[in-house]
Amino acid sequence: MAFWDRLFGGRSESSFARQRLDYLNEALVLERQGDFDAAVTSYRLALREHPTDLRILQNMAIALTKVGRVEEAIRAYRRAIEVDATASGAHYGLAFLLIKRGDAAGAASHLSAFLAHPPSGEDADRWIAHAQATLDQLHGARGGSGGSTPS
Repeated sequence: MAFWDRLFGGRSESSFARQRLDYLNEALVLERQGDFDAAVTSYRLALREHPTDLRILQNMAIALTKVGRVEEAIRAYRRAIEVDATASGAHYGLAFLLIKRGDAAGAASHLSAFLAHPPSGEDADRWIAHAQATLDQLHGARGGSGGSTPS
């Protein structure tokens, strides 16, 4: 009977719930396969169901960055920061996109926000050190010491 229901469009609530896609996991799989454009589409669908999910917003920003859609990635990071002002990953990612855009002051602000609420975990020290070194370099460049802007 389920075959006929699917074939002719009749669905019970329980069959619909079982068939509903998990767009976040789909996007993560697509990213692992290197299909970042398709991953962005899945992230957008996931956001429809969970518009304030930081993981979706930040992962979408990363995928958008990888396909060169920097302005959209910036918007996704900014949205994540609107949801949670202490979202360290969003501050970190946004800072480096702003550096590429030439906005050293904006980047410094987001690196400072990242360092005010740093992540924890195995690799955290590496990211914290990188953020601090970049922030020091940005302050040196603004101070006239001739430092170059990091990439």
